[in-house]
Amino acid sequence: MAATSGSVSTAVSVALDMSEGIINRFRTMPIARASVLTGHVVGSVIQTLLSIGLLIGVALLMGFRPTADAVEWVAAIGLLTLVTLALTWLSAGAGLAAKSVEAASNLPTPVVLLPLISSGFVPTESMPAGVAWFAEHQPFTPIIETLRGLLTGGPVAGPAITTAAWCAGIAVVGYLWSRRLYNR
Repeated sequence: MAATSGSVSTAVSVALDMSEGIINRFRTMPIARASVLTGHVVGSVIQTLLSIGLLIGVALLMGFRPTADAVEWVAAIGLLTLVTLALTWLSAGAGLAAKSVEAASNLPTPVVLLPLISSGFVPTESMPAGVAWFAEHQPFTPIIETLRGLLTGGPVAGPAITTAAWCAGIAVVGYLWSRRLYNR
């Protein structure tokens, strides 16, 4: 949920830059066209990962005791980075597509709500049939299951492949969408 919330700031900052005209100034400079959006995305990913690190620290202080070894922690951090990167590129596209800064803050809302309809809080088996089907076939259930498996010693093989596919797909769609809107 921290990764989805962090990505909203990217949509807002991109929309703000588009509405204030600074992007037009950047377009006249001798820099790579993708560097402006890449800067937004990298900055937001770093901010979000710092937030996630703080959140993990608070969870540890509150009593969360993961059984992960060093390799699993590295994999978990890599997964969180990949998820954050994918969501941030998608939000950059949302910021470019928005007609106003206010609209940009609302466009990523469905993505922010998706973790609530996943296996993050309750097992999908305990959900009504239609909700369970949706929860099992949306990106955040395999992401959460993989992260949970890495940190608590559970299975990760199947969900990890699905997670990587979802993250790669979202990142590619977000990047191509952002690039197309920015070049327009």
